[in-house]
Amino acid sequence: MFYGASRNTFEKAHALRSNMTSAELVLWKKLKDRRRFKVRFRRQHPVDIFVLDFYCHELKLAIEVDGEIHYKNEILEYDTGRTHDLEKLGIKLIRFTNEQILNNIDCKFQFNYIPLFQLKSNALYKYI
Repeated sequence: MFYGASRNTFEKAHALRSNMTSAELVLWKKLKDRRRFKVRFRRQHPVDIFVLDFYCHELKLAIEVDGEIHYKNEILEYDTGRTHDLEKLGIKLIRFTNEQILNNIDCKFQFNYIPLFQLKSNALYKYI
């Protein structure tokens, strides 16, 4: 579940849990709702050398929330490499921008990403 994450990565994850962005907090409120989801998500979860914003081990699904810094070329290149490394571990990754999360997150989950979440016999949504 942690794919060899070091102690340093665990410490970084712990610190990030205390400093979540407003978009991450909005998404976390949705993801931790057991009335809505059948699976468990973890926030700021260490995997290898990375800390994922949200991770579901059962689905091997990571959700990242990207702020404005992710529009810079060097960060885009880093994100591309990071995505590739995570995919090598068998982890699927989807990304949202802060704006997507803060502007009608329910619509995003219900309509745009259901096909991706159906990867394990509808394990994610109870009402699908």
